[in-house]
Amino acid sequence: MKALILAAGYATRLRPLTDSVPKQLLPVGGRPMVDWILDKIREAGIADVHLVTNGRFADDFARWGAGAGVHVHDDGTTTNETRLGAIGDIRFVQEHADFDDDLLVIAGDNLFDYSLTDYIRFWGEKSGASAVAVYDVGDRELAKKYGIVDVDQDDRIVGFIEKPTDPPSTLSATATYLYARRHAALVDTYLNEGNPPDQPGHFIGWLYQREPVYAYRIEGGWYDVGDAGQLLEADNRLRALAGLPLRNSYFLD
Repeated sequence: MKALILAAGYATRLRPLTDSVPKQLLPVGGRPMVDWILDKIREAGIADVHLVTNGRFADDFARWGAGAGVHVHDDGTTTNETRLGAIGDIRFVQEHADFDDDLLVIAGDNLFDYSLTDYIRFWGEKSGASAVAVYDVGDRELAKKYGIVDVDQDDRIVGFIEKPTDPPSTLSATATYLYARRHAALVDTYLNEGNPPDQPGHFIGWLYQREPVYAYRIEGGWYDVGDAGQLLEADNRLRALAGLPLRNSYFLD
């Protein structure tokens, strides 16, 4: 299995912090945000780790990747308007690296407490299916910001709506996916059909109608760091775990 961290967005909602520092390298709990994700990947025993970024921040990630043992891919884009999108970036790496394998895909701003080892074990019991980690956000207004899944009694996904105006539930897809090898290969088919290249949940919404995809229910802390409030909340949670003093506002160390 290979792991791919998505870090090619431009984080416009966090400007001016992200004018000079990519969101995934902003310090959270005293460390770059992406370090916490890499810890989880390494704990799960995945040695072959890749990260895709954009041309604007490629040098920053190259320096980080050299010390972390991560393969960094520059998708060549330089603006938010020309970005490839998360699914487009998956295909970019598939075309430029030996990626014919089972694949763990994680957004580089997706922080969580649960064990990837347990998630992979759950996925492995599904015999060639794919899986997405899901979290009950417990609030229908908040659910409007996420992809909402519907599952059967075996937790197989039978419905998916991306950012619904009227969420049928609060069971939200998180940006952590496990794709069986043959399912990962379908990214090219998905994009060639003209489907949206951004928001990785769109691929799940397409895939579950063709192949088995299961929901893995997670518990504990989960943060999809998109704005300043979520950044501060995640920072303070991880600062507490690291024994660091909490802060009333976020600022670069």
